[in-house]
Amino acid sequence: MSSFLQLLLPFASFFLFTILVFKWYFNPASTAGKRIPSPPKLPVIGNLHQLGLFPHRALQALSKRYGPIMMLHLGSVPAVIVSSAEGAREIMKTHDLVFSNRPKVSIPDKIVYGSKDIAFAPYGEHWRQVRSICVLHLLSFKRVQSFRYIREEETDLMIQKIRQSSTSPTSVTNLSNLLVSVTNDTICRVALGRKYSDGEADGSNKFELMLKEIMEIAGTFNVGDYIPWLKWMNMVNGLDARVDRLAKTFDKFLSSIVEEHRSRRKQENSSNATDLVDLLLEIQSEKKTSFTLDDETMKSVIFDMFAAGTDTTYTSLEWTVTEVLRHPKVMKKLQNEVRQVAGGKSEITEDDLEKMPYLKAVMKESLRLHPSIPLLVPRESTQDTKVMGYNIPTGTQVMVNAWAIARDPKEWENPEEFNPERFFNNTEVDFRGFNFEYIPFGAGRRGCPGITFAMAVNEFALAKLMLNFNFALPIGAKDWDLLEAVGSTVHKKHPLLVVATPCSS
Repeated sequence: MSSFLQLLLPFASFFLFTILVFKWYFNPASTAGKRIPSPPKLPVIGNLHQLGLFPHRALQALSKRYGPIMMLHLGSVPAVIVSSAEGAREIMKTHDLVFSNRPKVSIPDKIVYGSKDIAFAPYGEHWRQVRSICVLHLLSFKRVQSFRYIREEETDLMIQKIRQSSTSPTSVTNLSNLLVSVTNDTICRVALGRKYSDGEADGSNKFELMLKEIMEIAGTFNVGDYIPWLKWMNMVNGLDARVDRLAKTFDKFLSSIVEEHRSRRKQENSSNATDLVDLLLEIQSEKKTSFTLDDETMKSVIFDMFAAGTDTTYTSLEWTVTEVLRHPKVMKKLQNEVRQVAGGKSEITEDDLEKMPYLKAVMKESLRLHPSIPLLVPRESTQDTKVMGYNIPTGTQVMVNAWAIARDPKEWENPEEFNPERFFNNTEVDFRGFNFEYIPFGAGRRGCPGITFAMAVNEFALAKLMLNFNFALPIGAKDWDLLEAVGSTVHKKHPLLVVATPCSS
């Protein structure tokens, strides 16, 4: 009898296990919607190996095989990838509230005081209050317009530097470096009240290196976020120590900025806000709401202005200039428009931009082909829901491949072609989150609040470049390249080197 039971036990266990698996697989709750297509995965790493160096491109290729919505397992993290306008609309409009949360990402979480900023804060009252401050006070149209003199002054300085570097018909100018400078200097003056470049402030070199390191580390793959039991590797490879050091350094810098502004306001006995730090201190002192704007939240918002503002704005401008130079007919048409509006003058103002519809079309087309953050910032579902008929469980990460959607032949004619005329003739399609086939800045509650500021910087810089210079390839160069650098923000791999010839006014 005993031997019989010993023989029966394995079969009984296997039978029960089979029933449990069968019930789990065919559970009515799990079959109420379609199962999301998913590529085969490997043990432990899941589908991480399929992302490659350029995830937006790898995911586009996978979507062509598995469909516009697919499930990947990034280590132990389930992630839904959306690669169609229809799916983006459901995520960012139909179910926007369900997908308004952010997954916790360890590197930015350490740098921005436990995700107290706008970009990475979990959805809730804190995020709503901070975003409200940014939208109503820091990045409103009126506020952006109040800083136009800074944009105009910094852009004029960029033009002067290009003229100084163009000492001969063959002089080569590193335009990428100058575009970085004009973006950083503009945002520094707007946010902090002064520049931190060209030796204009103490520690300028340290600031630039610190900002560069932050951008680099933001695009670093952190294995602990996807395979938690391998977090110890970050101690061995030095990532944890590097992040901690950088967080302390940037905190020290931001703290000194806040205290400097606070002290100056007390000494001058003035409440006039001259930059964004002043505005934040003004909001903090008013205490008109139950929300407390503490120093950590304030510093987190300032951080976002740099991390989100400088890097993405500069990247968009660099890609736009590159595409214009690659297409001589586009450059000629754009130059003619800008110079016609200038009317023979050597200067233009931001008011003139409204008379340049082709320039705006060029910017739109560049953003279509080269969104700065091609996968946008990941979202996370807060409850079970359905997207395009597929089940999305609570706690699932969702990545919207804005880059792939903007190159979808179902939405765009000749999608790989740089053709500004598609927007010149169709002004209804815009990048403000209402046209889901075109979402370089995202959409919905988590859309970028800095669109107005970014476009003001980019459009005016582009117009000034086209007004003042003709551009050509350096001697020996065969073509303008479009190679991408690795990172969460997609830069050009190689700097944009040009021969700039000043135009006679």
